[in-house]
Amino acid sequence: MNDKILNQLEFKKIIEQLVTHAETSIGKKLASSTTPSSSLLEVKKWHEETDEGVQVLRLKGHVPLGGISDIRPHIKRASIGGMLSAAECLEVASTIYGGQQLKKFVDTLEEEEIEIPILEEWCEQISNLNNLERSIKSCIDENGQVMDGASSKLRTIRSQIRSYESRVRDRLEGYTKSKSQMLSDAIVTIRNERYVIPVKSEYRGSFGGIVHDQSSSGQTLFIEPQSVVDLNNKLQESRVEEQHEIERILVSLSGLIEQDAEFLRQNVDALQQVDFMFAKAKLSRSMKAAKPEMNEDGIIHMRRARHPLIADDEVVSNDVELGEDFTAIVITGPNTGGKTVTLKMVGLCTLMAQSGLQVPALDGCQMAVFDHVFADIGDEQSIEQSLSTFSSHMTNIVDILDRVNNNSLVLFDELGAGTDPQEGAGLAMSILDFVISNNARVIATTHYPELKAYGYNRNEVTNASVEFDVETLKPTYRLLLGVPGRSNAFDISKRLGLKDEIIEQAQSMVSDDSRSVENMIASLEQSRHNAERDYEKASSILAEAEQFKDSLKHEYNQYLNKKEQYEEKAKTKAQKIIEEAEVQSKEILEELKELKEDATVKEHHFIDARKKLEEQKDQLKTDQKSNQSVKTEKKNEKLLPGDEVHVATFNQNGHIVEQVNEKEYEVQLGIMKMKVSKDQLQFVKRPEPVKTKPLATVKGSQVHVKPELDLRGQRYEDAIHKLEKYIDDALLAGYHQVSIIHGKGTGALMKGVQQLAKEHRSIKGNEFASANEGGTGVTILKLK
Repeated sequence: MNDKILNQLEFKKIIEQLVTHAETSIGKKLASSTTPSSSLLEVKKWHEETDEGVQVLRLKGHVPLGGISDIRPHIKRASIGGMLSAAECLEVASTIYGGQQLKKFVDTLEEEEIEIPILEEWCEQISNLNNLERSIKSCIDENGQVMDGASSKLRTIRSQIRSYESRVRDRLEGYTKSKSQMLSDAIVTIRNERYVIPVKSEYRGSFGGIVHDQSSSGQTLFIEPQSVVDLNNKLQESRVEEQHEIERILVSLSGLIEQDAEFLRQNVDALQQVDFMFAKAKLSRSMKAAKPEMNEDGIIHMRRARHPLIADDEVVSNDVELGEDFTAIVITGPNTGGKTVTLKMVGLCTLMAQSGLQVPALDGCQMAVFDHVFADIGDEQSIEQSLSTFSSHMTNIVDILDRVNNNSLVLFDELGAGTDPQEGAGLAMSILDFVISNNARVIATTHYPELKAYGYNRNEVTNASVEFDVETLKPTYRLLLGVPGRSNAFDISKRLGLKDEIIEQAQSMVSDDSRSVENMIASLEQSRHNAERDYEKASSILAEAEQFKDSLKHEYNQYLNKKEQYEEKAKTKAQKIIEEAEVQSKEILEELKELKEDATVKEHHFIDARKKLEEQKDQLKTDQKSNQSVKTEKKNEKLLPGDEVHVATFNQNGHIVEQVNEKEYEVQLGIMKMKVSKDQLQFVKRPEPVKTKPLATVKGSQVHVKPELDLRGQRYEDAIHKLEKYIDDALLAGYHQVSIIHGKGTGALMKGVQQLAKEHRSIKGNEFASANEGGTGVTILKLK
């Protein structure tokens, strides 16, 4: 990829953003050199790195990379025997510490069993150089100064320096107090690294000593009095010794750095890669980008793709497909409609993907690795060469056609523009034919109406357009694949107030073929709108159905589990009854035997005992049949609208709405209605008949009141008024319970329903429906 293409597609702006996300100078350096690769294996490896970084940021939010510097120049100078400064030595120690902090962070990720193979591999290359770090930090403080404790000799020298400085200052301060009238200012200052006092020029002879400087006016002399010359000399000698000792210490530290030079280089290289890896991850997070699946088949498939350089509140996302069903897209439409933005977005996302950067689109996108990405975008007119716009574009196109191959992505903006429309259109189609014949992938934008039919005549090509809203007279910037752009001149002119007779005359001048094409395009657009609307509706219904199916499946499984439990309890209870009957029977038999042996017992005693035994025998049969008789009675009950029934299939109670046929009834289960087989229904109870009219009256005619009221989508006041009337009708119809569907929304309607329930004298309670019946979107009212 040459710099011209990278500039045209604004790839360098992406790199600038990438650099800002790197935390270290070494990471920024590597980020700034990022370029696309045409190797599929290399690109896939880069994406694995980026994706791993994204996962770590998602789980931890950050990665510690503080204190790391580019110490490679310091290592190089130390390796050839050079002496590093205290600040440079401190940078080495800080970088060692930064590497150890990163390794500790990675250890915590491993303990949490987070899969980070790439990060682990880089951290394995970071050597533990704690001894070198301690040696440096024991000599140099955090401000980059050699400390007194770096050596015993340095401590002694600095103690002497402080002593000499104190003695010199004490002596000079004596002058400032005793001879202040001879001084320009009663202070002690420094000139040429020696302590002096500012003396008025007329008192020069009163002090003796050495003049080190004078003021710009010449009226003040900075004099070192003779009495402190010896002390200042000793102070200077001590400072020279101090500097020699500091240099000795730094040379020693530089030697230690030289010994670990190779390990330090390896540490820096690994830290640079880690910082670059997380810079890519941070860029992905800021763009809400996704990892693309890379291929070398020329397939591009992006859903809700966005141009990465346009602000989130302005960018329009689009779906883009190329390389499977067709290898070329011809985009037509008005100016400022977004054609060029779409063109650049595809090209820029391709360059990003081939650089290991994630693309701003939904998960599951596919991007191809191309040998070349060519682009002819914008006005490349060269004033120096005196080339026209057409000539400039054609020079660029000639270069592209000379180099294009079957693994190229070619982007043409306003192909064939700048010359006679007929010739330009013919030239554009010929150029497209040539590129397509080389099996390259191509996206072209154009104004020429002749190219609208181009896509219909070639299997490898599809038409596309950018949507234009005639109502607002503004483009929507949405890309419409499969639909060519149509002229909106007449519609726009009419909305802007151009007279109808002028528009009608203009329309009469348009050829029948052009008019047919425009009508066809308009029909395609309408069909697409209808298809999108139907698709969204179908998707919504499918999602609800799936949710309902899962809910029913869960309820049915619960029913089966409970059924088994109830059957087991029934068996246990029956067995207990049998055992009790056997015990009582034995007691009765024993009693009979005793009575028989007693001659004095009269006949009626035998008759009573025998009757008691017979009753005990029949008790079990009576208990076993009691439930069956009730069930049979309820099952044989004729079901009427409004009856409460138990639906065995779902183990739930509902209400009969109507009889569908001899074998099926329509049943209301919460907010749902469904057809249920008669043998699955068990009669529970029937609402008590109301002595007044059993039907609610609406405008003089009687209608059945449903056990539910749907208030969704209604204004608050209208909904409450309707609810009050419905409660009266439900009471007249004899309902003891009704369902009010208000939805979730803002919650205002739900609160209104519950407030009315508390205040209404005929409502004894309310509760939300179960989760599978609408949850907090439905309130069940208990009527008195």
